[in-house]
Amino acid sequence: MAKGKSLPGVYPAKKKDGTEYYRASMTYKRKHISLGSYDSMFAAHLAYKDADALLKDPSIKIDAYNKINPSIQFDKFVSIINLRDNDIYIANPIYLQEKFFYYYLSPDFVFKFDMDDLFYYSSHKIMRRNGHFFVAEYGMQYNIMNRYGIMSNAVLGKDYEFYNDDPTDFRYENIHIINSYHGVKQKKKKNINVYQAHIHINGNYLVGTYRTAEEAAVAYNKAIDILKRNGFHKNFSPNYVESLSPRQYADMYSRLIISEKIVNYNVPPKGDQ
Repeated sequence: MAKGKSLPGVYPAKKKDGTEYYRASMTYKRKHISLGSYDSMFAAHLAYKDADALLKDPSIKIDAYNKINPSIQFDKFVSIINLRDNDIYIANPIYLQEKFFYYYLSPDFVFKFDMDDLFYYSSHKIMRRNGHFFVAEYGMQYNIMNRYGIMSNAVLGKDYEFYNDDPTDFRYENIHIINSYHGVKQKKKKNINVYQAHIHINGNYLVGTYRTAEEAAVAYNKAIDILKRNGFHKNFSPNYVESLSPRQYADMYSRLIISEKIVNYNVPPKGDQ
């Protein structure tokens, strides 16, 4: 190929150090789509050709990625198929259904979300680390489970469950929060549900047993305050009880009885905590 001659969909560029590379992009229904950067003109052109073939061949499905091994990244592969089938381009690897959508982390791992979450996940990329799933927001990483009222330290089957036993199905109707508060456990006492609050000091301490989960959550917060006043300093996570007004919270806080073991807890000598 003659020097200076380019290929369709390929645009030469230079890095800050002067190294030349090639960007691949295309336009589909007036939508400009970036396909990535490549070291050679031919690699960039191949990405363009593969993307063009995807848009023209509706028989190619997302599960074919590992079979055909295209030159574009998997995220782009999903986005282009969604554009082809649903006439909307989403940069994140989302494929729309009628009442929900798939979010693909890999060809073999996919989440399901309600349409109410589409705007959020269109602009927040899901990342995986040590089996946990996060999105970046305001420079911080947030576990996606927190969005559904599931605490970071929650235990599947104990604090929450999925009705269809699919832990990748985060549609709201499929999630059952058994316990949404720190330190609170539901118990059966003479066939009546009661709620116990426990707090970890140097071992688990029973704060008390209460009629409602909200009472147990507030009691847990009160135990935190008592321990801090007694000189026990630990980074506890207090409960936020959304169902209570400030006045209702204050009234409940004042009348709840906390275990004497916590009220009279003596802080061990420094270094023993």
